[in-house]
Amino acid sequence: MRSIIPDYLTEALGDVESDISGELAGYIPELAAADPERLGAVFAMVDGAVYGAGDIDTEFTIQSISKPFTYALALSDRGFDPVLAKVGVEPSGEAFNQISLESDTGRPLNPMINAGAITVHSLAGSEQLNPTERVERVVQGLSAFAGRALTVDEAVCASELEHAHRNLAIAHMLRSHDILTEDPRVAVDGYIRQCAVLVTARDLAMMAATLANRGVNPRTGEQVVREPVVRQVLSVMATCGMYDAAGDWATQVGIPAKSGVAGGLIGALPGQIGIATFSPRLDPHGHSVRGVTLFERFSADMGLHVMEVPAAARAAVRSNHVVGKGPYAIRVFQLQGGIRFAGAERAVRETMDAAPAQARVALDLTMVSSIDDVSRRMLLEVVRRLTLDGHEVYLIDPDSIIPDPDPGDGGRVTVIGDLEEALSPGRTVT
Repeated sequence: MRSIIPDYLTEALGDVESDISGELAGYIPELAAADPERLGAVFAMVDGAVYGAGDIDTEFTIQSISKPFTYALALSDRGFDPVLAKVGVEPSGEAFNQISLESDTGRPLNPMINAGAITVHSLAGSEQLNPTERVERVVQGLSAFAGRALTVDEAVCASELEHAHRNLAIAHMLRSHDILTEDPRVAVDGYIRQCAVLVTARDLAMMAATLANRGVNPRTGEQVVREPVVRQVLSVMATCGMYDAAGDWATQVGIPAKSGVAGGLIGALPGQIGIATFSPRLDPHGHSVRGVTLFERFSADMGLHVMEVPAAARAAVRSNHVVGKGPYAIRVFQLQGGIRFAGAERAVRETMDAAPAQARVALDLTMVSSIDDVSRRMLLEVVRRLTLDGHEVYLIDPDSIIPDPDPGDGGRVTVIGDLEEALSPGRTVT
């Protein structure tokens, strides 16, 4: 049976197709020649499933959507401190091509505006790389996010280089502050080649899904960047990715996002989905007109706003009951869902408040889908304290949600596959 999601996407595209407002990026001749009627949308799930409708395999240049991904590469290659010393993380409130630099340091305000992106490109790869090798590192990195080999559109690259006067002015300003330490023309050339990488909406959705999936490409399984890098990148996308429309976007859509003047637009919702749309006509902020409308609809229809978080904490403890009688009675705390701090706090409170009268206590993780590190440590501390209070503690964990549990000094736990094992007469701690 056909999935309902492509049908939904087709319907959404049909509803925006008649909107012909906005203009092509006329300041770049190659982009000004694009077909303005192109339209596509793709959902890429963090488990690798991909749904699309419209022109999802039409190639266009990535442009500024390359910025968050190159930022991720620079953070990975150079480390946080060297990158943050050169580029800030504050929203500029200005257009993408403004010369937004800190007055005292000359740092670009953030890596999403052109001044920051040019600087970030110069920080990709190791310090030993020459400009050609650095571009190769960036293209390879973008390819890893996409899950396939990407290439540069030489015609678009040449067209942009011919009209790169403002970016050159920005680069010279950066050089005057020693933010750039190389020839400004070399830095701009590399940055423009980065922006001229060819992608499809399908590629962009997978790149966004890689960010949503903690830096792991859902299709290839490659850990492209580490989790701390992803958190940094998504945070900056949320506050700076949509330039001087970032506030409207945060309130109306609420998905970390980035746009490009070729008509692409991406959003990455952690743990859930990567979204990409493609429609070349742009609004005054440089964002795809129909792309913005589609994202507003997706967010509203499916509750994707990052602030729309279910009250998982109250549901973390599914049940608190006693099984068995006499010396074999066991107090069972059954947990469920994805357990994060608030959910773990609820489980800790329920366990501690219960003050189990039974000698045996079980934490049942059978219905737990995931658990983060802080929650794991909290539950193991509960195990330790229950042990010190004289209880025999079992962890029902058939899927190894907590692998190799160590409750720490004085703690002791028996890992079992189901409750029946604990109810067996004569069961002892191992």
